Amino acid sequence: MELRLLMEAIYLRYNHDFRDYTGASQKRRVAHALTQMGFRSISALQEQVLREPDVFARLLQYLTVPVSEMFRDPSYFLALREHVLPVLQTYPSIKVWVAGCSTGEEVYSLAILLREEGLLERALIYATDINPESLEKARQGIFSAEAVRQYTTNYQRAGGRRAFSDYYTAAYGSARFDPSLRANVIFADHSLATDSVFAETHLVSCRNVLIYFNRRLQDRALGLFLDSLCHRGFLGLGSKESIDFSAHGENFDVVARADRIFRKRQ
Repeated sequence: MELRLLMEAIYLRYNHDFRDYTGASQKRRVAHALTQMGFRSISALQEQVLREPDVFARLLQYLTVPVSEMFRDPSYFLALREHVLPVLQTYPSIKVWVAGCSTGEEVYSLAILLREEGLLERALIYATDINPESLEKARQGIFSAEAVRQYTTNYQRAGGRRAFSDYYTAAYGSARFDPSLRANVIFADHSLATDSVFAETHLVSCRNVLIYFNRRLQDRALGLFLDSLCHRGFLGLGSKESIDFSAHGENFDVVARADRIFRKRQ
């Protein structure tokens, strides 16, 4: 009951809607926030969240825990190279939506992929998330050198065509990715729980986000993706996500089932 009241309070006060996130995920994240933020109860946390926007901003970092890496699940990006990008090559310009972009790892991965296939210069990438701190990190394009070592392996397994180090400058334990990779990227706040479609797109990539939603919110998000995609546009999901039991599943054909890539039927 306390958890549900907290989510209702957040929605009414800040218009961030976590009410249809899965219960287990909510409980785990709020429990961690209580410990880290020094509150003894959810009620005490709620009281401060309602009074102090700064407290909500801190809580938001726990409610939207960013877990990402570049070229995560390399076979997904390899499947994009083989099955999706050859089709996108036939368009004079393309639009890509990375929904729930977190701190930007997937955005830069897709930008590199598009560059290597000669598509980046005529692409517009919308990178959206509900966490302003994550979006700011994504804009900066700076990742730890330790993480980049793993990203390099992923890139190679994803069919990378160059030395991965060509795309970043390393210094002081960090790697800053080439600013030209984000020249055609628009970073913006967007909630799959409350906001509407904002553009027609050729590819929507929303990976490892739906697993935190209950069935109702999953269907809402998939409905947004369906409405956003152009005729025969493509949808990519995370390795543990599916459209099989969705109200919108019949509107998609399977392109690469193992890699969760689908194509709009009409």
